[in-house]
Amino acid sequence: MAQHKAASGHERIETSNFLMIVLILLTVAVGGIVEIVPLYFQKSTTQPVEGLKPYPALQLAGRDVYIREGCYNCHSQMIRPFRSETLRYGAFSQAGEYVYDHPFQWGSKRTGPDLWRVGGKYSNEWHRIHLINPRDLVPESNMPAYPWLERAAVDPAEMAPKMEALRRVGVPYTDEDIAKAGDEVKGKTELEALIAYLQGLGLLVK
Repeated sequence: MAQHKAASGHERIETSNFLMIVLILLTVAVGGIVEIVPLYFQKSTTQPVEGLKPYPALQLAGRDVYIREGCYNCHSQMIRPFRSETLRYGAFSQAGEYVYDHPFQWGSKRTGPDLWRVGGKYSNEWHRIHLINPRDLVPESNMPAYPWLERAAVDPAEMAPKMEALRRVGVPYTDEDIAKAGDEVKGKTELEALIAYLQGLGLLVK
C-alpha cells in the first residue's frame, strides 16, 4: 500500500508539467542560496587584499573600453589554483583582488591567454602595436585589430559620474579622486586608457 502511494506521488510529479517546474525552480533556488549567501560573510571574498586601491581615472576608462570591445569574451582574468595554471600565468586569482570590480571579469573562456597577471609583462609600445594589429607581433593570432582606439579620445566629462556611481556600491573613491578625474584623462586616447588598464592588472599578488 505504501509503495503504491509512493509510486502514485512520483507519477503525479512526473506527469504534471507545472508541479515539475515548480519543484525544479525550488531546488535550484535553495541550492543557489546555500552556495552564494555564505560568500557575503566570508572575509576572503569581501575584504580587499593588502594594497588594493580603486582604479585611477585612466585605468577606469580603459576598463570600460575593455568591456565595451568584448575583450572578456576571449580573455579570462581567473587563474585557477593548479600547478600548470600558476606556472603559466602566475599566482592564482583571489576574490579580494576583485572587490572593487563591478562587474568582475572572471570567466572560463580562453580563446586568448589569461590577462590578470599581464601588468608589467610587456612594454606600453608592445601593447600599442598588438592592439593596432596583433599579427605584427603574433603572426598566428586570431585576435581582431583595434586601430580606431588610437583615434578615439576619452571623454573627461564621463569620469566623475562613473566614479560617483561606483562609490555608491562601495568603491572608496574620495571627493578629490572624483574632482580631478576629468583632468587625468584629458587629451588621452582610448588606446592609452586600455593599455593603462592592462598594465595595472595583477601587480599586487605575485
